[in-house]
Order: sequence, then structure tokens, then C-alpha cells
Amino acid sequence: MKERKGFSGRLGYVLATAGSAVGLGNIWRFPYLAARYGGGAFLLVYIILAMTFGYTMIMSETAIGRMTGKSPVGAFRALGKRKAVTAGGWINAIVPILIVPYYSVIGGWVCRYLWGYLSGGGAAMADEAVFGQFLADPAAMELCFMVFSVMTMLVIFGGVQNGIEKVSKIMMPLLALLAVVVVIFSVTRKGALEGVKYFLIPDLRRLSLMTVVSALGQMFYSLSIAMGILITFGSYTKKDVDIEKTTVQVEIFDTVIAILAGLMVIPAVFSFSGGDPAALNKGPALMFVTLPKVFASMGGDWIGILFFLLVLLAALTSSVSLAESACSTFEDELGWSRSRAAALVSVILILLGTLSCLGFNVLAGVTPLGMDILSFFDFLTNSVMMPVASACVCLLILLVTGPEKIEEEITSSSAFRRRKVFRFVLRYMSVMLLAVILVSSILDAFGLIKI
Repeated sequence: MKERKGFSGRLGYVLATAGSAVGLGNIWRFPYLAARYGGGAFLLVYIILAMTFGYTMIMSETAIGRMTGKSPVGAFRALGKRKAVTAGGWINAIVPILIVPYYSVIGGWVCRYLWGYLSGGGAAMADEAVFGQFLADPAAMELCFMVFSVMTMLVIFGGVQNGIEKVSKIMMPLLALLAVVVVIFSVTRKGALEGVKYFLIPDLRRLSLMTVVSALGQMFYSLSIAMGILITFGSYTKKDVDIEKTTVQVEIFDTVIAILAGLMVIPAVFSFSGGDPAALNKGPALMFVTLPKVFASMGGDWIGILFFLLVLLAALTSSVSLAESACSTFEDELGWSRSRAAALVSVILILLGTLSCLGFNVLAGVTPLGMDILSFFDFLTNSVMMPVASACVCLLILLVTGPEKIEEEITSSSAFRRRKVFRFVLRYMSVMLLAVILVSSILDAFGLIKI
């Protein structure tokens, strides 16, 4: 049997896992959800959920990966021989295969804006028409998508230690440093203090059911839950690595970056808009339309360069993790070499990513469920498949292996100080919370509620 590749140690695992967690969802999705659903109230709910439900899922998926030494399909098969059990592994494995192509398209948008600022065109980037013109140009879209995809796959071809681990050790500290610089600039703008207060000070009068639901959904983006990544990275982890300690470190790093993202965006937009929270409620347009206007009002292209370089690093660390999970599945299930598996991931990435690119121009008339192609893939994976994939993990533990077996794996190298939290969430809350996410996300997609 081929020896299982792995991280060189705890630091490599922590930085790679944190890199998978810190992505586009942290930089733009977290701030606009926080603005829409109560600022500090949303932040408080998110932190509580991350320390309970998020903690439980990270621990579970990592333990499954390390215990079996396999990627999602093989891990599920090793723990339960029935086809229904293995199907849960395939759902976890297919999610990253479908996400990384359209995620790379958005990464291409970031490349376009970073180049715009680097070439001295910051003032032009502030024009709302620029983003629409870019989406309508299939050649420009494809070129930027390919640039981002090549960067992602070069890391994957490098392998676990020489690719993912080395890049993570460089990118993650640099990302954190850039975030601090942009935050300092943002919070020192005139009128920005009100945005800081809105984001950091909980006002429970703003708390609502949708605050909880949206915070739950955000955890999937922020913590890499239900993407096969944690199982895969767990399989690369040495048996003496303290799973609980590393999970806490990932929790802290991810939460700090999410808070920094909020402090980068919310105070700056508050300052620009005169304190109107509605200015943040723009979804993807917040990053590519609203923020360039904010940067233009601040003067100089350097803040735009720093911000989009930060976003590019965050996007790359997450896309690499997604691609690695897909690559690992093909290596394990087909018995292929890394280079052959990475080549297959590259082909899938280019084909499906190109389809998403063309969905804004040449194939604009193709609208499954009334969505453009990229939005449809996003809905399919994030709103449907990820809650189901996570539920499969919970049911695997509860009904097949038994929680005790997972706890035994964790306690073999960890003190497991939050064992009671783990047991309670897994047994009494996990499936219910996942059902809430699934139902609410589908209702939101069909316009029956708004998340």
C-alpha cells in the first residue's frame, strides 16, 4: 500500500486548516451579514455557535480523517460497509469538486481588481460600470479565471508538505499582517468609530431568528465544515497531534480574521456612507462595487492594492484546500499518482469554471432555477449538499461508529476539555441545526425568506 502523505507537524496542519477556513466568505460575506443582521448581536451569536456547533463538527471530521487515514469516501467506507454509508462519503467528496471551479471564477474577479489597482487604475475601478463590463466580456473573464486556477493547481501539484504546507506558512502570516494594516487605516477614517461600535457592541434588540440562521449558515463558509477538507487534512495529521488544541487554534484564527474583516469593511463603509448600514447590504457587489468607491474617496491606490492582495491570499488558501480534497479523493479511490489526480482536478476545474464564466455572457440565457450558472452551483453546494454532507457525518457517528469511538480517537492525543459540549451538540443539537440550515437556505433561494 502507498504510504499516506502528511503534514510535517502541528504547525503545518494548523496553518493549512486555518487557510482553508479563511476565504472569500470571511472577507466579504461575514461583514455584510453582520451589517444586515444586527452587527454586534450577529458577531456574538456567531462566536457562540463557532465554539459549540463549529467546534463539534471540526473535531468530528478531523478525528474521522485521522482515525481512518483516508479521504471522505474511503473514511466512510472504512467505518461502515453499507452502500448508504459510503454514499455519505461521496456527498462530502463531491462538494469541493463542484465548489472549486466557481470559487476560482470569483478568485479571477479578485485578480482583475488587484491588477486594476497595481496598474494605477484605482479611480476607474470605482466606476460601477466596470464590474458589469468585465462580467460581459467572456475573454477577460476566462483569462482572469485561468490565472487564478493556475496559481491554485501549481500548489496542488507541489504536494502536501512542499505545496500546501509551505504556501500556508507564508500566506497565513502575511494575510494576518495585511489585515491589521487595512484595519488600522479603516478605523481611523472620519466617522468610522460608529461602524466599530455597531460591529463590536452587541445590541440584543437587534437579535432575531434570522440572526441565528444566517450565523449558522456562515459557519459553513468560515470553518470549512462539510467540504471534505477537514476529513482529508485529518488523514494527513500525525497521531500525536493534539486535535482539540489545534481545533481551538483554528477557531481563534478564523474568528480573529472574521472580526478583522468586519473592522476592515464596516467602519470604512460607515465613514463613506455617513453611517448608513444599508450601504453594506450589497452581497458580492460590496467588494467589487461599493468598496472601490470607498477606496477612491480615501485617495490613492495603495489601500486598494493591500485589500485585494489580502483577498487574493484568502481566496487562494481556500481554493487550494478545496482542490486538495478533490485530488485526495481521486488518488485514494482510483489509485492514481498525485500528478495524474491533480491533472483530472485541473480538467474539471477548467470545464466547470468556464461554464460559470460563460453564464454571465455567452450563456446568460441559461438560468437553472432562475439563477445564473455560478449562482446555481453555489446554491446546489452551499444550500443543499453541505448541510446534507454534514448531517451524514453526524449520523455516521451517532448510528454507525458510536460517539465513543470518535472520543477515543480524540483522547488518544488530547485532554478533550470540552467533551460535554461535544456530546451535547452531537446528540441533541447537530441534526436539528443542520435541518434548520437546509430548510432556511432553500426557502431563501426561492425568495420565501431573506438571508
